[in-house]
Amino acid sequence: MEQIAQLGTGIGWRPEIADAVERMAGTDGGVDWVEVVAENVCPGHIAESLLRLRERGVTVVPHGVSLGLGGADRPDEQRLRSLAERAEALGAPLVTEHIAFVRAGGALTASPLLEAGHLLPVPRTRDALDVLCENVRIAQDALPVPLALENIAALINWPGEEMTEGQFLYDLVDRTGVRLLIDVANLHTNHVNRGEDPAKALGELPVEAIAYVHVAGGFERDGVWHDSHAHPVPRQVLDILADLASRVTPPGVLLERDDNFPEPGELERELGAIRGVLEKAEVRGPGIPGDSAAALRKARSVGALAPEPTAAETVPAAKEAVDEKAVEEAVEEAVEEAAPAARQRLGLAQAALLSALVAGTPVPEGFDRVRLGVQARALAAKRADVVAKVAPELPEILGSSYRPSFVAYAQGHPMTDGYRRDALSFAEHVLLTGRPDDADVLREVRRWWLERSGPAPLSQRPTARLARATRRVLLRR
Repeated sequence: MEQIAQLGTGIGWRPEIADAVERMAGTDGGVDWVEVVAENVCPGHIAESLLRLRERGVTVVPHGVSLGLGGADRPDEQRLRSLAERAEALGAPLVTEHIAFVRAGGALTASPLLEAGHLLPVPRTRDALDVLCENVRIAQDALPVPLALENIAALINWPGEEMTEGQFLYDLVDRTGVRLLIDVANLHTNHVNRGEDPAKALGELPVEAIAYVHVAGGFERDGVWHDSHAHPVPRQVLDILADLASRVTPPGVLLERDDNFPEPGELERELGAIRGVLEKAEVRGPGIPGDSAAALRKARSVGALAPEPTAAETVPAAKEAVDEKAVEEAVEEAVEEAAPAARQRLGLAQAALLSALVAGTPVPEGFDRVRLGVQARALAAKRADVVAKVAPELPEILGSSYRPSFVAYAQGHPMTDGYRRDALSFAEHVLLTGRPDDADVLREVRRWWLERSGPAPLSQRPTARLARATRRVLLRR
């Protein structure tokens, strides 16, 4: 495993707080480095603020959200090239992504390809682990710098899981050498929503593989914790950070804030609280939690390591090395042979779940219907928020009817081709249904749609039918 870059304390760079981040960068008690959403970076047109930070020697790490390495399909080559280009353009020491799937269906399952618009959890099963490991190796080969993967927050549990999160991550690291981006806010979210013990998860992790740590805020509603990234960091999340920091000194810790941005002084106070936790932490051991022997016994007890060999099983070191290599090769060969079947099984399971969440199909057996309903509403709200950022004119035109109209639209219209297409499709839906019942609003939506629906003359577009239909709607008013 390559040397991990020492990053320090950082913050997620967003255009809304760019000026504040620049003022804090490089100052005592301020910002040592930043992370930027990879999909928001254009290698040929990098934001001036990021360029200035780079010129001052501030490290910028691209953080991907759309690769979907936990999905059943192999990673998309174009998405991998784009992530590699962003890493090189930013001079990043590493790139990060998520242990999640973001789309499902397609040729592998002979069903429509659906987009989640958000990160969804992979089942902690051998099939999912085999597929994830192969996808990670493909990504590692395509990227110019090391890759680190983040544990995600989830509202739902997969039925029939075979491992804990710690065991799943341990095996992932052991088989691929990938780094980990541990989000302690997500550990808290999974504690509230899935009953998982953060201390137990940390105790099972290969903490020596941690590249850096995320810290973020959220809120609880009706017994469900929402990982909003739009609220102050709660004490519970800082306590989990303190537990992690007592086990290993993390190379970097980063504050995430994606919305509802506070004044710069509040961001500085949150960064100060994070630094305070790290300064107070007393690491119990270099690279592994607690006493080394105890940690090894714990790893073996949860199946992360093979049982300690007896004296009768001990062999000369040279033969042991040969046997170990032969076993590794045999395991990899067996995994590769089983991969197509594992991909199809995983693909069918993920497609059924995603279809239930975004297309209203029946809930797959074993899932909690209530929690799936909460997750479905959260996905629709997330889509509404992102479309409002991609196409801010639509909420301005529609006013207070935007959100309920979009959520109603989302329940019967899964996203299939990204957020910009989603915005256009929503506008088409508004025009075809004639809702809201306001001719002036519909004219504004039609004007917006015409300006953005394509470069060809309206009469030559396949969607000319839409324009004629909306004209009939407007003439009836």
